[in-house]
Amino acid sequence: MKTAVIIARFQTPYLHNGHKELISQVQKKHGKLIIILGVSPIVGSRKNPYDYYTREKMIKKDYPEIIVLPVSDHPSDKLWSDNLDNLLKGVFPNEQFCLYGSRDSFIPFYSGRFETIELPEHGDYNATELRKQYADKVFDSNDFRAGILYAYYNQYTKVYPTVDVAVFRNNKTEILLGKKAINNKWRFIGGFADPEDADYESAAQRELTEECGNLTTSPMIYETSRKINDWRYRNEADKIITLLFSCDYQAGDPVAQDDIADLDWFKLADLPNMISNGQISDEHVEMFNLIINKYLKK
Repeated sequence: MKTAVIIARFQTPYLHNGHKELISQVQKKHGKLIIILGVSPIVGSRKNPYDYYTREKMIKKDYPEIIVLPVSDHPSDKLWSDNLDNLLKGVFPNEQFCLYGSRDSFIPFYSGRFETIELPEHGDYNATELRKQYADKVFDSNDFRAGILYAYYNQYTKVYPTVDVAVFRNNKTEILLGKKAINNKWRFIGGFADPEDADYESAAQRELTEECGNLTTSPMIYETSRKINDWRYRNEADKIITLLFSCDYQAGDPVAQDDIADLDWFKLADLPNMISNGQISDEHVEMFNLIINKYLKK
């Protein structure tokens, strides 16, 4: 008799009845059952919040007799299929396998040597909706608090990309600067890049519009990038790296909005004194010096 293999992700906080019915149905047909868990290359995400070890323990709690193995995602369906086959034959060289999946499972992407069977869904269970239901629940337990630590300590340290914009006018002799309410110093217009942005130039244009209103400018030109000593991340492992762009003002009235409290035009020639007098936001001084050295006509 062939050994049954269920290939799934089980990215839920618990095994719901749909999971259990699927396992039960397969166990009735086979004497042996292996569960293969897909492993994402992304460490901790909304779609894949649980690592392999957490899901393995969840399954083993209810089914200690079931063998659970990991298989990593791969950009090539062919190589993923080969890796899956090699895993099974490497661990169990003398067995034949029957691979089970549910609707929207691995089956359309599998090109390996083993038989595949699609199982019907058992009940109206949606892993995404189930994760959403638990996403904002806070539990008063040591396990819950330990789980938060586990999740954060097992993530890669991150770089948060931001964009800043030097808006020039009058043949690059003047520059538009903003001031935030929480920091009474002048700075470039800018903010965090969004996943919806097509590119950093688009992010820079979006931030300019959000903070200054509908201005017409020339296209964004990349100037430089810098790690930013932002006060929010000063004591964190995660950091900010910003990309500085420049453009030329063409039309429109700058209006301070979003988190910008004030906007004004300044002569480029006044920037060195503003830096000396502490009027420029500290984390932007290095980029201001670059702009001064590049564009200030001596």
